[in-house]
Amino acid sequence: MKKILTMGLLTSSLLLSQLNADFVRVEMGGGVWDYKPSGTGSYSDSTGATGKYKSDEKKSSDAYVWMLIKHPVPLVPNLRLEYCDVKDEGLVNGRFKDFDTLGATTTAHYELKQYDIIPYYNLLDNLMWTTVDVGIDIKVVDASYTANGVEILSLGSVGDYHDTDTLVIPLAYARGRVEVPGTGLGLEADGKYVTYDGSTVYDFRAKVDYTFDFNVIQPGVELGYRVQKFDIKTDDDKTKMNIDFSGFYAGVMLRF
Repeated sequence: MKKILTMGLLTSSLLLSQLNADFVRVEMGGGVWDYKPSGTGSYSDSTGATGKYKSDEKKSSDAYVWMLIKHPVPLVPNLRLEYCDVKDEGLVNGRFKDFDTLGATTTAHYELKQYDIIPYYNLLDNLMWTTVDVGIDIKVVDASYTANGVEILSLGSVGDYHDTDTLVIPLAYARGRVEVPGTGLGLEADGKYVTYDGSTVYDFRAKVDYTFDFNVIQPGVELGYRVQKFDIKTDDDKTKMNIDFSGFYAGVMLRF
């Protein structure tokens, strides 16, 4: 995450120093997403092994940050960077690929750290107070998973099983924004979506924000609602996950 944000900051600094400020826009923001996870996971294979996971649906709060860089270079896409982190905990039982709960039900939890790299183009750029962007979201997910007090099959002993994985998911991206003339209010919605071979991932947001116009620097606040879904199965169909996260978020912004 630090490398991604550092790259974005360096890029924005170079653009600002080399191009006319009227043609360059940098925006950034961050805040807290208060969400509720919900869903299930499962495992099955040809040996008859089956395992299931179910969310406890406990509310959680985590930080998010974002940045966008707009420039006037023809054909070169603009850039948006995002980061968020979601977690869930629940109950797991049965036999999985790498561990067995030995007939009992135990606790498990996982975390999904998401890095979104979004090259995009402006179809409308504040024309009649309206902005429309389209692009591609390269979502990098660092996933970690822990099951407590299970038999770790590779070791033949009981303990906490831990595993990590990284997924790279390409999604279509679209964003629409309307400025309310004569006020600092803005209405915005964006979405990322992909469905392929029985798996679907999406991430939708809608928000209202208010910007204070101090000429060069424009701070603001935002309030919105966000919904994510990860309905994913592995290529061999053995492991499936259907989890969603939804809730309100609030944060601060800075435009210059």
